[in-house]
Amino acid sequence: MKRQHIAAPGGKPWLRPAAAAALAFALCVLSSASYGQAEDRSIRPFKGQVSQAALDDLRRRIAATRWPDKETVADRSQGIQLAKLQELVRYWGTGYDWRKAEAKLNSLPQFITTIDGLDIHFIHVRSRHPDALPIVITHGWPGSIIEQLRIIGPLTDPTAHGGRAEDAFDVIIPSMPGFGFSGKPPGTGWNPDRIGRAWIELTQRLRYKHYVAQGGDWGSPVSSAMARLAPPGLLGIHINLPATIPPEVGAVLASGGPAPAGLSEKERAAFDALDAFYKKRRAYGVIMGTRPQVIGQALTDSPAGLAAWMYDYNDGEPERLLARDDFLDDVTLYWLTNSAASSARLYWETGGQSVLSAAAQKTTEISLPVAITVFPEEVYRAPETWARRAYRNLTYFNEVDKGGHFAAWEQPQLFSEEIRAAFRSLRRLAGAN
Repeated sequence: MKRQHIAAPGGKPWLRPAAAAALAFALCVLSSASYGQAEDRSIRPFKGQVSQAALDDLRRRIAATRWPDKETVADRSQGIQLAKLQELVRYWGTGYDWRKAEAKLNSLPQFITTIDGLDIHFIHVRSRHPDALPIVITHGWPGSIIEQLRIIGPLTDPTAHGGRAEDAFDVIIPSMPGFGFSGKPPGTGWNPDRIGRAWIELTQRLRYKHYVAQGGDWGSPVSSAMARLAPPGLLGIHINLPATIPPEVGAVLASGGPAPAGLSEKERAAFDALDAFYKKRRAYGVIMGTRPQVIGQALTDSPAGLAAWMYDYNDGEPERLLARDDFLDDVTLYWLTNSAASSARLYWETGGQSVLSAAAQKTTEISLPVAITVFPEEVYRAPETWARRAYRNLTYFNEVDKGGHFAAWEQPQLFSEEIRAAFRSLRRLAGAN
């Protein structure tokens, strides 16, 4: 195993003294990488260690933030309010400690493997319980592997968290291409389908015969892509941002028209939530889907701008439902790995297709079992009628009473209980891995 230094875009080693002050994402990677002409299929141990120069540079940039004038309304209808953002960013620059998050990550088994020419970082925690069911859990934007850390314990060691030994999972949490410690795609084509194929390859390298997949946000279309491919060994998927919008409802939402006639109470509530989301809260997706390089440049140069861009998600859900340090762990990972632009390109790769549209996500092509949990503060509450129409083999559907878009982060115990329940009926098909 040898020590590697990640190089700057210009090819200069990050740890040269002359360049140290400019380092925003200098990382020392512990890896046994050795590449030949053919793709290296080895799985290499990884630990991320950020240089002190990178952290000092981040604090200097935060201290030098140029603030805009105050919003002209008394609410957050123009976005995150200036005073709230200033409070968050000033704490980020003076009281927040990245080393705690780094130590937490490095206490877990982390690895790198090269798939389809790209380095893929992942956490892999095996359960101590026999016959644990492997699960691949995929994050989204503005999330990262940080959002799933609190479910590792309940899933791998259920008896210590109110569950049964037979509910145990082996947990695999990859960083998506362009996110966190994974490589940044040098070309186009890394869409949810390609990522799904990479995850299938990852399970094969880990020598699992049977497994399940889970995802929210972008993790939902990635998991759905895996299910459409239906590789040998994949037993089913669980998603918490399902693509249930029927075509006729999607057409009305796209045009900005009134709700269609004949909707039930729950369907009308879903329509209204989606209508508000598309008209008032989805600007970030439109911008990243059309001009990721432009917004990427702005976010890469300004920590305060990056924090604001992410903190405002889903009408300020991070402000409402996440602890301050939890959110800052996530945004700091984006900053230190310089992944604002590379993560935004995932929106561009999908060509504007909605991750919520049943037609766009080709849900009728999924024959494997699908499980869905609806969390009340998600972008919309998917109605069961829409879900059963979209997914022909819907084996589990449940609406819970708390949690939102970052459900695993916000409600780890409840989320873990849902995962156990969703896949319980599939375990008998898994056999021994």
